[in-house]
Order: sequence, then structure tokens, then C-alpha cells
Amino acid sequence: MSNLKSGTLLGHPKGLFLLFGTELWERFSYYAMRAILVLYLTDKTINGGLGWSTQDALNLYGIYTGLVYITPLIGGWIADNFLGQRRSIIIGGILMALGQFTLALPNSMVDPHSVTAFYLGLGLLIIGNGMFKPNISTMVGDLYQEGDNRRDGAFTIFYMGINLGSLLAGIIAGTASAAYGWKAGFLTAGIGMLISLVTQMVFAERLLGDIGKVPAAKRAAAMNKSGKQEPLTKQERDRLKVIMIMGLFVVIFWAGFEQAGGLMNIFSQQYTDRMIGSFEVPAAWFQSLNPFFVITLAPIIASIWVKMGPKEPSSPIKFAMGLFFLAAGFLCMIGAVMQQGGDITVKTSMMWLVGAYFFHTLGELCLSPIGLSMVTKLAPLRLASLMMGAWFGFNAIANYVAGIVGAQVGEAGPMAIFSGIAIAATIAGVLLLLCSNQLIRWMHGAEGKVVEDDVAEAQPVEA
Repeated sequence: MSNLKSGTLLGHPKGLFLLFGTELWERFSYYAMRAILVLYLTDKTINGGLGWSTQDALNLYGIYTGLVYITPLIGGWIADNFLGQRRSIIIGGILMALGQFTLALPNSMVDPHSVTAFYLGLGLLIIGNGMFKPNISTMVGDLYQEGDNRRDGAFTIFYMGINLGSLLAGIIAGTASAAYGWKAGFLTAGIGMLISLVTQMVFAERLLGDIGKVPAAKRAAAMNKSGKQEPLTKQERDRLKVIMIMGLFVVIFWAGFEQAGGLMNIFSQQYTDRMIGSFEVPAAWFQSLNPFFVITLAPIIASIWVKMGPKEPSSPIKFAMGLFFLAAGFLCMIGAVMQQGGDITVKTSMMWLVGAYFFHTLGELCLSPIGLSMVTKLAPLRLASLMMGAWFGFNAIANYVAGIVGAQVGEAGPMAIFSGIAIAATIAGVLLLLCSNQLIRWMHGAEGKVVEDDVAEAQPVEA
């Protein structure tokens, strides 16, 4: 399904950079809205907020983010069986743009229609995201043939676009909201989604060719001589087992990583010395460290994977590395707590937080884009987008677990939480290393790697 007619750029198909730009502006739209959602809900001033309680706002936020990660399951299935990826992301993009502009409609705290329009906007965003999110990632994988060692690097570059959009979103939407009110922030999110749509619609035909046009199930049926949908083969079932097992480790990673927006955010606000001379660094600025590190480190990591060639680690090994880096980040947070010496009035160095975010980002780059790439390698063609949706479902579970873990800080204390996550991540990394050979066997050469004592078995399967 690779499209070579458009040529290459930096060693990758030019279509990759179109998908990079499309995803960048879609993620800008998403994170711009997310950055101001709770603030808008709880604002009781003339800026145009809805005046909700903090508890109600956070409850809605949790429901919204959970649905955002669940609906890609449905959107992936629809794309695989009926619409194809290209048509799905256009429909999803239109729905999300409509959702953002609906949120930008003028409102009043006492006008019941304002709340109705607000829920309508959220609903459009949730449905649109479900159509868009799994399919744009699947199309990145379709640019490369099976066994192409550029794929992991491609997803790392693609992942950089996600984080560049995130970095821009907080700055632009936050500035617009502060200057012109919350509705201006939602308006900028809608404009970002329009840019994403226009970029895709103008350049897709030239740079992507036929990629994403035909539903995966129809392509799989056409490749089958009988023309009928056959049951999953042993190889396909084995590969699906790898996706499911690796998904369990993904839950562990993100449950720890997502403390950045909760427990670590509170720690930066209450217990960190944020003074540089006479200037106090806003606690919210630490949230920009992760996308900043992703943008600066992603090209380096991508080039390392490509240069390693046949010696490039397999996905299970990269995942284990990601878990070890997560543990290293929480060792930094343990250092911060130890600096307090049991006295919560003591402010700790902000360098502990910088170190934690640095190691967490290294872990993210070893796991998140690699996971997206892995799903496109292992998922059967007719289930490609559905399995990408399932992969995002693991993120939904992780976000829920992260909330439960972070909420225990009042009873257990930050030291117990940080050390517990570090220990859990280390144990999970070791277990993954021990399982890696079996997981590679079940991949049946999808990454060009075969365990030595399994060569005889693997070769006939690939024949």
C-alpha cells in the first residue's frame, strides 16, 4: 500500500509530512480546547464562564477525556468496513470543527440554551475525534511496506507533530482567552481544525495517492483469492496477542506518566521553589516541558532508530526501556521529596521536576510512537483501524487508573506514590524483557526479527 510516486523527504515518503501537518493542527485544536475547558466551566466572572463547581467541572472533564479515547474503537471499525481512512478523517475533522465553533457561540450563565450548545459541542468533538484519531495513525503505517525499518522513525516524527500542536495550543489559546475571553480560545481551536482539514484536502491526492481510500476490509477481501473474509490465521491471532499483552504494559506506563497533569502539577505548585531571581515561574509552565522535550528529542531518537538498521531494538525492548525511563523520572521526584526532609514547608529545587519530565519524555518516545507503529505492523489488514482504536482504549484505562493512584496522595503521601510507581515500572520493565523473546516469536517476523531457536518455525509461516 506504499505510495512512492510523491518522492521522499529526509528519507521518508512526503506523505508522512502531510499527515504530520494534518495531525499537528488537529492536536492543536484538541489541546487548545482542553487547556481552557475546566477554567471556562468554573469561571464565574464576566469573561463568560459557566460558573460550575470545581468538582462538577473535573467530573465532566474525566468523562470527556475517557470518551475521547473510547470512541476511536467505533471510528476505526467504521473506517475498516465502510468509509476508509481518508473519508473518515475528513468527516471527523468537519465534526470537530463544528464542535469547536459551537463551543465558541456566545453564552450566559443564566441561559439554559448555553449549556445545551455546550454539550452539543462536546458531543461533536467526541464523535469527530473517534472518526479521526485511529485513522490518521493507521495511514502513517500504510506508507511503509512490512519489514521497512523506517516505520518506527516515521511514527516518532509524526509524534513530534502531535506535541508541536500541543505546545502551540496552550500558548495561543491561553493568550487569546486572557485577552478576549474564553470563547476566543474555543474560536482559535476551531480555526486550527479548519487548517488541518484544508491541509489534508488540498495535498492528500498528490502526496498520498490511493492510501486510505479503500476500506481495509475490502482491500483484504480483494487480496484473498476466494473473495470471502476468512477466519483469522494462527499468525494473525499470535500478532493480536502481542498487541493485547503490550497494551497491559502501556496501562502501567501511562498511569504513571499521567501524574504530570495531577500529582506532579500540584507538587510544582505547592512544594517547588520556582523563583529565578525576583521572577516566580508559573507552575503551569512545567506542563510545557514535556512537549518541548518531545520536539527537541524526537528527531534525534528517530535518526538513532534508522541508523541502527538491523540492530534496532524490537518493540518489546523499546517498551521496557520506556518503563525504565519512567522509573528514572520518578526517582527524581523521590529526590525532591527527600530534599524536604519530612518538612512540607521546605521548597524543593525545580531541577528535580525538569529531570523527571526529561526522563519521562525519553520513556514516552521509546513507547508511545513505537506502540502506534507496532499496531500497524501487527494488526490484520481488515482490522487495522479497529485495533488502533483498541490501542487508544488502553490509554483510557490508564487515565482512569492514574486518577485513582493520584487521589491516594492524601492518605499515602507523595513519597509512597512516587516510589510505588518507580518500583512498579521497574518490575514491569523486567517482566517485559523476560517475555520479549516469546513476543518476538508471536510477531512472526513483522519487525524483521526472528528468535534464533524459532527460525525453522517462523519461515514457513511467512511463506
